[in-house]
Amino acid sequence: MTKTFLKDELYGMVQQIRRSAASIPANIAEGYGRRSTAEYIRFLNIAQGSINELETHMILSQRVGICSQTDIESIIYLLREESRMIISLIKKLEK
Repeated sequence: MTKTFLKDELYGMVQQIRRSAASIPANIAEGYGRRSTAEYIRFLNIAQGSINELETHMILSQRVGICSQTDIESIIYLLREESRMIISLIKKLEK
């Protein structure tokens, strides 16, 4: 999707989007590899923050005209689904 952005907007926004998108699974994996449930939960919370950051970048991209509402609708839907799954997992781990 970032390939469709205007050339002058590419560098900053694309880098932020890619960084936050890569951070989500990386933090989940890192947390899973830790030796304690508390550490896993901590990294799941960090991943949750990256989801929020990515959603914000997508909304900002649409608002400044880099991409359309149609372009981001499915992405935001998937991010919110992923967020719900992470929150559910955190709650189960906290029990």
